[in-house]
Amino acid sequence: MKATGIVRRIDDLGRVVIPKEIRRTMRIREGDPLEIYTDNNGEVIFKKYSPIGELHTFASSYAETLNKSCGLKVVICDRDSVIACAGVSKKEYLESKISAEADELIETRTQYIRKEGDPEKFITTRSGEKISVLSPIILSGDIIGAVASVTSDEGEPEKIEEKMIQTAASFLSRQLEE
Repeated sequence: MKATGIVRRIDDLGRVVIPKEIRRTMRIREGDPLEIYTDNNGEVIFKKYSPIGELHTFASSYAETLNKSCGLKVVICDRDSVIACAGVSKKEYLESKISAEADELIETRTQYIRKEGDPEKFITTRSGEKISVLSPIILSGDIIGAVASVTSDEGEPEKIEEKMIQTAASFLSRQLEE
């Protein structure tokens, strides 16, 4: 654990303010859920909560199925990092932070479909393949992540790719509702 040197007091309602610099660095937005952990040393630890992270095994299986049945290179992420992928290097993608451009696409709450001539957008800062189609995963009105297909091709995605990615995002959202 890294010390920041920042000290905050608890107010009369039991609240602690997380400094803006830390929220920006850790990509914590207003309304983001945080999990609270304690340990035997008396430490209290706040961790960003990712509801889609609970579906890691299921999301991995779904990505593998899309890859095997349709030949798609699939990446599934929460609001911060990649949690599952198939058809791409797991070493390169898994647990990598999503790029600012991917975050912007997710924030639009609509499906992104790359058009010929569009600037290249990457799902992570380390990935070499462009986003072809991206659909946000929305749960109870909150954006919790996205499903994307990536490619190194220049052409536009086919309609089936658009529908498969959209279906995956909807299906994962429904799984989380249960």
